[in-house]
This record gives sequence, structure tokens and C-alpha cells, in this order.
Amino acid sequence: MRIVLVGPPGAGKGTQAERLTKTLSIPHVSTGDLFRANISQGTELGRLAKSIMDTGKLVPDEVTIAMVKDRLQHADTENGFLLDGFPRNTAQAVALDEILKEFGIALDGVLDLEVPEEEVVGRIAGRRLCRNDSQHIYHVIYKQPAAEGVCDECGGELYQRSDDSEETVRTRLEVYHTETEPIIDYYRKQGLVTTISALGTVDEVTERAIAALRENAND
Repeated sequence: MRIVLVGPPGAGKGTQAERLTKTLSIPHVSTGDLFRANISQGTELGRLAKSIMDTGKLVPDEVTIAMVKDRLQHADTENGFLLDGFPRNTAQAVALDEILKEFGIALDGVLDLEVPEEEVVGRIAGRRLCRNDSQHIYHVIYKQPAAEGVCDECGGELYQRSDDSEETVRTRLEVYHTETEPIIDYYRKQGLVTTISALGTVDEVTERAIAALRENAND
């Protein structure tokens, strides 16, 4: 199964991607992972991306597209893949169609995780991290520490990352609505989009996603 996962920041794409790829036995292809892997391995694309990022500029679409194209030629994608973070805009979606056409394959579906904007703001702006270990994550509503502002695991101070502030989250949402959301309409015209609610427990969303993908595959 070849899937594109899309949704606003805070929709839980990373968590659902890990669960879906395990259930469907396909690799999780994340643009973030691709950038880190190419840079750490010192590939030509990685060196190019790093040289651009070091100047504070955004990596051009053509570099990201080239990394994805290279990744989709690996043997583990033969039976499918889940793309997370790509395509990020319509130009990348068009490029992906061209790549898949060149490979003689096509997408099976696009899973759209839908979350109300205020829920997204609440999820992200409410996060608190431990200064000693950023893997210790809390939330002012959903996962409160025993003592306010103190990590249960190590006693470290809990803080809010600057990019988790409400102002920053709303800016990220504006970027999503402007740049990424249009790909949903692009794929909807191809009859590929299935939209599900990303509200509820992680298990509930996963069950909803699996059911939607399997129903779409049987259509």
C-alpha cells in the first residue's frame, strides 16, 4: 500500500505513521528523517541541503524531491510506503506523481487527519518538556506532573519550547493552510483522499485510520 499522510501540526501524524507502518508492514518515509540521514551520511544531496540550511535559507523543493525519489528506489519500498511530510505543497505533489509514473506505480490513498484549529493550539501550546531530558514530555491538561513544573522522572524543571507558543503555533497553522492544505484538493480530484477525525485516543485514531485505508483499498 502506497500512502501519503497529511494533516496540520499537532494532528499526531508521527505517532500514527509509526503505528500504521507497523500494522501494514511498510516503511515510514519521513522528510525529517531523510534530511538527517543524508546529512549524517554525507551524501551529495545531504551536503547540498546542509550548505543551504547553514545560510538560514529553506531547502528548495528540487532537493527535497530528489531525496524522496532516491528513497523510493530502495528495496524496502517495493510493497509500499507511507510518506509523512511530503508532499508539502502542490508543486511537490505534482513532482511525486511524475516520479511514481516513472516507476510504473501509483498512490493507493491519501489519509487526511482532521483536527479543529483550537484543538491543535491546545495540544501544542500545552506541551511542557523537561530541561534535563526532552524525552520527558508533559501537558498542562492531558499529562500533568505530580508537582507543577517538575518532572516526575528526574525532578528537572519543565518548560515550554519557544516554537510551542500559541503565537508560533498559529503561524505554523497559517503556513499549513496556505502551502500544504491545497494538496488535499489536488488529491481529492484524483479520488484518493480519505478524511478521518484525529480526535480521541491514539488507539481510536489508529483503528479509524486502518479501517479507512482498507475500505479505500477495497473500493
